[in-house]
Amino acid sequence: MAIAVVRAETYYLPPPRLPRDAWAGVPGAELIYRWIEERMGRRVPLPEGTLDGEPPVYARVNQNRWLADCVCGSAAIVSPLDPRWSCTECGYGWVVMVVPTVEEIAAIEAQLLTIPKPHLRNWWNPLDPNDPNRPPDPVPDPGPVSEPA
Repeated sequence: MAIAVVRAETYYLPPPRLPRDAWAGVPGAELIYRWIEERMGRRVPLPEGTLDGEPPVYARVNQNRWLADCVCGSAAIVSPLDPRWSCTECGYGWVVMVVPTVEEIAAIEAQLLTIPKPHLRNWWNPLDPNDPNRPPDPVPDPGPVSEPA
């Protein structure tokens, strides 16, 4: 059986002392906060409000994990079903996270599961400016060059 692509819902799980479904009602983007609080043993507050005017982050699959990268250089496993992003490292967030549609997520994950080695499963949003495989933007034609007078 192939190893499923990892999402926040399958990675950020309650500690063994709690029932496995203890965080079932927590939105995907907020699971990391519960998980970090458990690991650190202290409160990590959720960001307040949305950072308007900030560029979005793009969800991607890196080595079989749905990730989003922060402007601070950190990254975290995300839920492709919750289009919000914030960073527990630097406190940046909430910002919009660009994610595929539910149908596209299913197709992407199905395609990735055909790759036998999970560490080779990668996918970039074609609009993500950080995609290393994205073709460069075309250089506009400056038009005819006039001779100096």
